Amino acid sequence: MTGHTQNEITIAAPLDLVWDMTNDVANWPQLFSEYASAEILSDEGGKVTFRLTMHPDENGKVWSWVSERTADRRNLRVKARRVETGPFAHMDILWQYEEVPAGTRMVWTQDFAMKPEAPVDDDWMTDNINKNSKIQMALIRDRIEKAATGRRPDPALAD
Repeated sequence: MTGHTQNEITIAAPLDLVWDMTNDVANWPQLFSEYASAEILSDEGGKVTFRLTMHPDENGKVWSWVSERTADRRNLRVKARRVETGPFAHMDILWQYEEVPAGTRMVWTQDFAMKPEAPVDDDWMTDNINKNSKIQMALIRDRIEKAATGRRPDPALAD
């Protein structure tokens, strides 16, 4: 069995700002609430390899892993995968962006499988990822929209 999730959100902000902020991996701890740190290990040829470390879970365990992301700005897609898979047999992620009348639509698709010895199964992880993606996407939306508001010229000064 495998897990599959797809979640999306529309952000009332220009595509360039959404793209730049969501692909600035080094600043993910300021964008996501779940990451304590993001360490860039290499950034070569459009592929970023990095270590993410989460805040301790309810049992005090700190989860950390290495992933790589390849951004395709022209096609508004980012492919990622876990290099250190931990409890996953594999984890493949696709982020897609689209300009829409209300701003920028961002879609996250995750395909994965848990290892047989993992503490949870594919169904549990699917539910967990779906719940957490909604929380993180809403937080990201709010933070990017706040940044977008700060960049807009004051209408009173436009004359």
